[in-house]
Amino acid sequence: MAASGRRPEHRGPPELFYDEAEARKYTQNSRVVEIQSQMSERAVELLGLPEDRPCLLLDVGCGSGLSGDYISEEGHYWIGMDISPAMLDVAVEREVEGDLLLADVGHGIPFRPGMFDGCISISAVQWLCNADKKSHSPPKRLYRFFSTLYTALAQGSRAVLQLYPENSEQLELITAQAMRAGFTGGMVVDYPNSAKAKKFFLCLFVGTSGTLPKGLGTKCDSEEPHQAKFTNERTRFRNVKGKSVKKSRDWILEKKERRRRQGKEVRADTKYTGRKRRPRF
Repeated sequence: MAASGRRPEHRGPPELFYDEAEARKYTQNSRVVEIQSQMSERAVELLGLPEDRPCLLLDVGCGSGLSGDYISEEGHYWIGMDISPAMLDVAVEREVEGDLLLADVGHGIPFRPGMFDGCISISAVQWLCNADKKSHSPPKRLYRFFSTLYTALAQGSRAVLQLYPENSEQLELITAQAMRAGFTGGMVVDYPNSAKAKKFFLCLFVGTSGTLPKGLGTKCDSEEPHQAKFTNERTRFRNVKGKSVKKSRDWILEKKERRRRQGKEVRADTKYTGRKRRPRF
């Protein structure tokens, strides 16, 4: 239940659509990974998290953990929910740092009140508008999801849900159920005049009515640094944001240190840590 960078074709429930083959193909697609990282970065940015401490986030429709990778790189902790066993199997194989839960969010968010500092979701919520079974009522499933999500979030926190609405009626249904559950906020649309780059982010507030962020690519948004940028150029040590380049020695050492802080068992650092091995034939 994650993003592909295009409007998904609903050819059945996600737990059936993303079988083992589709899950692996999805996760190994470099373009998918790039787009997923871009939208995850934007979603976390819209959460407005405090910069002085790590937060616990919920990732709804976490898939194989691509969004979670970005959350971990930002120094936060996360729990991911997804309805696809195949997607979660890939996440386990990838050794993502978050905890994973196999669940249908249409049945609700099964966590204690006020547990999370925020929630993100990339291309998942629109699946709740489908009636894949006779017992499914999209309005009821959406309300169950939003009402339990509201309870699971801390006061003053936000949920940012990126979605691909099929039409204006679907968008109105999703927004109405969110407001009915107690959320305030609204829709943030990035690049509204672009057919390819246009993205919808439902930005929801818990307990307080915050100022809705402006969408990127609008007339009133001319600040280019707010846009997520990607490049194929390789950097030897660190990227422009000061973070270690992924899979480099520094990145591996930082990841191991985060795991140690989480109380996980980690191999000791040696001079071979992060060393590239020669190919075998």
